[in-house]
Amino acid sequence: MKAIPWIIAGAAIGVAAVVVLNASSPQHSTGLDDVEDAADRTFRWGSKQRASGAGSSILGKVKEGFGRATGDDDLAGEGIGDQVAGSLKDAAGQVAHAAGQTIHDLNR
Repeated sequence: MKAIPWIIAGAAIGVAAVVVLNASSPQHSTGLDDVEDAADRTFRWGSKQRASGAGSSILGKVKEGFGRATGDDDLAGEGIGDQVAGSLKDAAGQVAHAAGQTIHDLNR
């Protein structure tokens, strides 16, 4: 019975990774290829960070809930830390997406 939350968390992380990693990247129609490649790499790195951040946040919520349910304050605190780390990774991914789009827009 203890494995069910972890199975659900794993499935949610898998779904989040598929959704984020299959996000369409900006269309590169004009400009220098080297700059467009940099924009694409930056955008892909941001997608990976957002997927990792979403996974960490979900895992943190599961840990926190499980820790609170069992009375394990250390596990609940670890879950809160994982949620914060996940939020920071997601924010870094959003910045990378914006940077990739800006690089693309400036290269037009």
